[in-house]
Amino acid sequence: MPSTEIKKRLRIVPVVVLAIAAIVFFVSRLLHEKPPENLLVLYGNVDIRQVDLAFNANERIESVQVEEGDKIKTGQLLATLEKERIQHEMQQAGAQVKAQEDVVAALVAGTRPEDIRRARAEAAAAEAEADNAERTSSRLQRLAEKELISRQEADDAKAVAVSSRARLQAAKEALGLAVAGPRKEDIAAAKATLNALREALALAKRNLSYAELHAPSDGVIQSRILEKGDMASPQKPAFTLALTDPVWVRAYIPETDLGKIGLGMKAEVTTDSFPGKKYSAWIGFISPTAQFTPKSVETREVRTSLVYQVRVFVNNPENELRLGMPATVTVPLDQEKQEPAPKARQKSP
Repeated sequence: MPSTEIKKRLRIVPVVVLAIAAIVFFVSRLLHEKPPENLLVLYGNVDIRQVDLAFNANERIESVQVEEGDKIKTGQLLATLEKERIQHEMQQAGAQVKAQEDVVAALVAGTRPEDIRRARAEAAAAEAEADNAERTSSRLQRLAEKELISRQEADDAKAVAVSSRARLQAAKEALGLAVAGPRKEDIAAAKATLNALREALALAKRNLSYAELHAPSDGVIQSRILEKGDMASPQKPAFTLALTDPVWVRAYIPETDLGKIGLGMKAEVTTDSFPGKKYSAWIGFISPTAQFTPKSVETREVRTSLVYQVRVFVNNPENELRLGMPATVTVPLDQEKQEPAPKARQKSP
């Protein structure tokens, strides 16, 4: 019996050895298997643009509407500044504009009829006064020649006549100015002043709009830097916004593979964070200049080989891809190279 069992075990050994050898062979094939010839595999990291958002005014923050991690939409209100000082400046500018508008309106309308009638009445009164003074002076001159009055009285009457004639001339000039109305130069200067004041009012209104900080595009609040009560200024960012569109994978391609790809070619992106999930993508940028392989990029080539940066734009509807996430890009090579228009390169082909 024992010898029979030994013989059975000896017959099993070759089978086990063959099985182990087969496993080793297939594992070795899998470990050393290269990608198919019609696929190009690139490795890189997810890249997202970041924007520093700051108020375009110097004032204290009154309220903050969002928290870190909040998803926001274009135009959404993020924070506000105290507005009291800016509102007073706008009201002052508005009052100055209103006053100057009245000045311009008066100049354009010209002299009122009442003022013209008054000027004519004053000119008529001055003319009557001048005529009377001249007649009085003539009579006194004749009496002085007959020595019936003193020469001084005659000279005083003559002076009054001359003065009356001068006042008549001034009254006529005033009447002429009233009839002619304001000078064109005065109207132009008043209008120029009005335009300057209107520009100041527009600037005050714009400064008031700067008291609110709105999102320039869709994204996620990555950092909330300033808080209520902090002094804001254009030099101090209040938030850091991570844009959700566009999202791309920054990868690097060896010079030997550069001729295999072109702008607009479709691709697929996978990540270790979401195994088995594939994201549709397309090649949107190929660097025109070469560079040495970055240390963070792992390729089969030596580190000193030249590579070209490639941006593969990714459809990320569920916002799953994060900045810096390692990603694998697979580009089928059995497709025609496309050359989309510059404005269309960030749109899915």
